Amino acid sequence: MLLLAMTIFQAEEYDFKKARRRKIIVSVVIAVVLVLGILGFIFRNWPEERLVNKFMTALQAKDYKAAYGLWVADKDWQQHPQQHAQYPYQDFIRDWGPGGDWGEIKTFKIEGSEVPKVSYSSGNGVVVMLTINDHKEPAGIWVTKSDHSMTFSPFEVVR
Repeated sequence: MLLLAMTIFQAEEYDFKKARRRKIIVSVVIAVVLVLGILGFIFRNWPEERLVNKFMTALQAKDYKAAYGLWVADKDWQQHPQQHAQYPYQDFIRDWGPGGDWGEIKTFKIEGSEVPKVSYSSGNGVVVMLTINDHKEPAGIWVTKSDHSMTFSPFEVVR
C-alpha cells in the first residue's frame, strides 16, 4: 500500500454550499425529532382518552350495550356474558344508566389523563379525568393499556 502525503496546497477546496446544505439538513432533522418527541409526550395517552370519549358518547346516546362493550373491551360480549360475570351488564346499568350516580349523561368533558406514579399501577394503565353533567366533583376512569378495558379509577381524582 502506497501512502502519499498531502500538503495544504493539495487539499480539496472547501465547498461552502455543501457545508451549508449539510448544516441545514442536520438542523431540520434535529428540529423534526424534537417536535415529534414533544408531540409524542403531549399525546401519549391519546388512545385511552379517545376510548373514554367513545364510551361517554355511547352513554350520551343511551347506547348502553355498546358502552358496556367498550367498558369490558369486548364488542361481542352478548355472545358470552358469563365471561364478564365479575361486572355484569345489570351492574353496569345500575352504575351508568339513568338511575346511576351521574344520572342520565347529557354532557361530559375530558379534562386530561395521567399515568399514576405509584407501585399499584406499574405503568399498565391510565386514569382519564372528566367532568360529567357539570358536576363539581370530577370522575376518573381507569383504562388498562394492554386490553383497553375500563373500570372506575382506584385513585382519587382532584382538579
